[in-house]
Amino acid sequence: MARISLDYPNSLPGIPLSVLSVPMENKYKCQQCLQVLRKPVQAQCGHRFCVHCFKLLTSAGPKPCEACRQEEIYEEPMSILNSNEAFPDNAAGREIASLPARCLNQDCSWTGSIKDYEAQHEGRCEYERVQCEACQASILLKDKDRHNERECEARTLNCKYCKVTFNFKDIKAHDEICLKFPLQCKDCGKKKIPREKFNDHIKSCAKSKSACPFSDVGCKTVIENGKLSDHEHSSTMEHLRLLLPMVLSMTRTQSEALGSGEWQEDSGFGLYRAPEEGSGAAASTQPVDMEKKVNALENIVCVLNREVERSSLTLEAFAHQHRLDQEKIENLSNRVRQLERTVTMRDLQLSETEQLVRELQHCTYDGIFVWKITDFSRRRQDALAGRTPAMFSPAFYSSKYGYKMCLRLYLNGDGTGRGTHLSLFFVVMRGKCDALLKWPFSQKVTLMLLDQNNREHIIDAFRPDITSTSFQRPISEMNIASGCPLFCPLAKLAGKSPYLRDDTIFIKAIVDLTGL
Repeated sequence: MARISLDYPNSLPGIPLSVLSVPMENKYKCQQCLQVLRKPVQAQCGHRFCVHCFKLLTSAGPKPCEACRQEEIYEEPMSILNSNEAFPDNAAGREIASLPARCLNQDCSWTGSIKDYEAQHEGRCEYERVQCEACQASILLKDKDRHNERECEARTLNCKYCKVTFNFKDIKAHDEICLKFPLQCKDCGKKKIPREKFNDHIKSCAKSKSACPFSDVGCKTVIENGKLSDHEHSSTMEHLRLLLPMVLSMTRTQSEALGSGEWQEDSGFGLYRAPEEGSGAAASTQPVDMEKKVNALENIVCVLNREVERSSLTLEAFAHQHRLDQEKIENLSNRVRQLERTVTMRDLQLSETEQLVRELQHCTYDGIFVWKITDFSRRRQDALAGRTPAMFSPAFYSSKYGYKMCLRLYLNGDGTGRGTHLSLFFVVMRGKCDALLKWPFSQKVTLMLLDQNNREHIIDAFRPDITSTSFQRPISEMNIASGCPLFCPLAKLAGKSPYLRDDTIFIKAIVDLTGL
């Protein structure tokens, strides 16, 4: 007998009994797992096993058949299970493949054969519950992508500012230390300042407030950084008055400290020498000299005050002109912003008009629509990569004031057809005259992939399920799509396909207008 391969890829235990829609005959039951045989093999004793179960039984070498013992027909060597003495039972496999089957998952209404169940539905049912590898939560297969992207507490994220990878639960802690995280200056209102540059901004921010540099001598004004220069110019006289008592006090202190002896160079106001002889006579002249120095300082301060007054008047004139210029600039800026808003509105209106023109170019009003899809190869690659899994056709109508409809196409399939078929769906859209139409939508719909040799078109047709929300009066822009997930096998578009010429396919939709 042929030796069964122990390296059979992706082998699984038997199919659960409850998958069958009819009572199961014992000849289809695996003698090890007691489930429906999956890829059955027959031992030399005549009992059947799943290939997976048989490999487990004989993995440590030949083993007695327990089914033979239970049936009291055990006989050596016929009842010894040996991988060298077993063969695939293809006849039983074909019989099992044709048995009717149903899905075990709650809310799933799939039915078919065992063959279809294994090939198309098992492990792919969107209602099957699976475990998240990251957080171990139990979720529906159809929600797996959304869970991984939006809900999983253990998912990893990349900071959109600094690109560092971290767990979702640590997002708030990371935002508190991220050097690239954008902050807003509470003084000037500027946004999107990276945390690493925020301190530098505070130092140079024109709206940030700080004490006047003359605060040490008595100025109590707190001003914005950008207005510091204006404050220094406008308060020059006040600052000089605050400085004058300090200068005079320093002068008196210096005079008292000099006393007798040689006079030093006096801050640029004159050179004084102590007399070589007769110190008593020199002492009598010191008060007179000191009085002259004080008078000189007071005269200098008066001159400076007059100069400051003249400078203040000039600065006020410049400041007034500056305010006028700023008002003109502000008016012009407002005008520019207004013109920019007007241009933006015109661009939006133009874009809407162009979109309307494009729709009118492809629009039909007789319930028949032919959709030409070019650049098929590029669009198919976009669908495979997940960039554009689905595409919508332009809208078409059953009549001038009738139902508004469109088609939705998945070039890499959707649902049960993902990766194997083109999936084509019919969509009822919200129209301007829906209030005048009969609802729910109940017209027969025929969908076709056109053979460009005009020989054998691929055709699928259906009558709407009037209880489905897909065919009720739309309350949003469009209803949920309904149609054919297994519309056309992708294999039919391979090679020199009559349906794909010059990288272009044609899809036709016909809505039966009977009764409208």
